[in-house]
Amino acid sequence: MKIEHIALWVKDLEATKEFYTTYFEAESNDLYHNPMKGFKSYFLSFEEGSRLELMSRTDVTDVHLLDTLGWAHMAISVGSKEKVDQLKERLEKDGYRCQSQPRTTGDGYYESVVEDPEGNWIEITV
Repeated sequence: MKIEHIALWVKDLEATKEFYTTYFEAESNDLYHNPMKGFKSYFLSFEEGSRLELMSRTDVTDVHLLDTLGWAHMAISVGSKEKVDQLKERLEKDGYRCQSQPRTTGDGYYESVVEDPEGNWIEITV
């Protein structure tokens, strides 16, 4: 078995798609739009692993709260410590918030945590 895709509700579909295609080399399909439901989505594919579905709908407006139960973050492997450092620096320079500087965690991961345009946490790891 494998995880086929993970879906994420977002407010700004285009900005979030641009973030993942620019910084994480994701490739996007064409916009899917169901006007009857006010639903739009993109599927983003990465070189390896699961796809990410970005979704918006006119009636989905709740704000993501970091102190609630549920998904905490998504981890994306970039292949090396140097690439973790470089991408973290690039994202900060471009105005994205860094939640934790690059470090080796107690369980052995080298990682840095940044926020996407919607405030969702992305763990950049080797």
